[in-house]
Amino acid sequence: MKHHAKGKIEIRPLQPRAGVADLIDDHFNAYNAARVQEICHLMHRKVMKPGVTVGLSLSGALIPAGLGSILIPLIEKGFIDYIVSTGANLYHDLHFGLGFDLWRSTPFLDDVELHRKRLIRIYDIIFDLDVLLKSDSFLFSLVGAPEFQKKMATSELHHLVGRYVDAMERKTRRRGTTLLGAAYRCGVPIYTSSPGDSTIGMNVAARSLTGNKLEIDVALDVNESAAMVYEAKRRGRSAVMILGGGSPKNFLLQTEPQLQEVLGLDVTGHDYFVQITDARPDTGGLSGATPGEAVSWGKINPDTLPDCVVCYADSTIAFPLVAAYVLTRCRTRPLKRLYDRREALLARMTADFLRARGKGKRSARGTIGSAATASPSGRPSRSSRRHHPGGH
Repeated sequence: MKHHAKGKIEIRPLQPRAGVADLIDDHFNAYNAARVQEICHLMHRKVMKPGVTVGLSLSGALIPAGLGSILIPLIEKGFIDYIVSTGANLYHDLHFGLGFDLWRSTPFLDDVELHRKRLIRIYDIIFDLDVLLKSDSFLFSLVGAPEFQKKMATSELHHLVGRYVDAMERKTRRRGTTLLGAAYRCGVPIYTSSPGDSTIGMNVAARSLTGNKLEIDVALDVNESAAMVYEAKRRGRSAVMILGGGSPKNFLLQTEPQLQEVLGLDVTGHDYFVQITDARPDTGGLSGATPGEAVSWGKINPDTLPDCVVCYADSTIAFPLVAAYVLTRCRTRPLKRLYDRREALLARMTADFLRARGKGKRSARGTIGSAATASPSGRPSRSSRRHHPGGH
């Protein structure tokens, strides 16, 4: 019994003034409540330590739902070091900094009537069409500025946008209301795995028709993010927090196969894995793929699989609880400011890759410089496994 038990279920009467952290510690005993408790305890005991680099992925319309109010304090207190997000979340983040309003509503509205009234609905959130049009106008004008006239990673694009958004926050007296602004101030890089799949990408594309020189360097995105994980593994440990799934989840996790299989560097997968999702694993989609499945890809360190937790719940319910626990129980961490260090980290990883390639060094997951094990493109032959229909 004791070998399998994690603790006795105690019947402690709930106190009227119990805090969130106490509620989780004393009353989240089973089912997905227990998974929330496991995530919180993992954060407190292992993840939120200075030697751990924490990456966060965001999918689903979380920012329009106001989750920025949860994420911004975590960024400012050093609990999030880099982010992979859908472009849509970052686009809607702009609205708050520009002084526009989104409203709580109900999902049971007549969408034909909403269309007639120029109102946009995201489930039970509504806002005026002018919010989109004015945000588009801001973006279209912004990406024509001189500093945008080059090829760049999405980390630099979002950093530059964040600088302007930070200025707009001051102007509209909404300082501290945007993820982009907080990330800019704290040196937290933000990547978008599908940069064309959002209104930010749409405005970049539209501006290109006028001769604008801004281009998104997706290769630099992949290499920069891998370099940050490589540094994390060299100096400590790597943790991933995944809200939802989809492309941001894959981009966050593929840093390890990039290091191991493609670059041939000797690393062992992310050490800590936390996911909050409502997707089922048995359909084969990535959003429901388990940490155990990720181990088979080299994305997760098999030795730390017990430190991987999946909670099957709505992120808008579970994540605020986890964040409140972290802010209550964990000590503030120094900012790693990975954005400011990204070029140096990429240079170090590149040097090690070229050194390993020159020596024909065999990695844990592939071989560099060996014709016997490489495809015609020069990649390890096992790399084809990353592209099966499940999207891994």
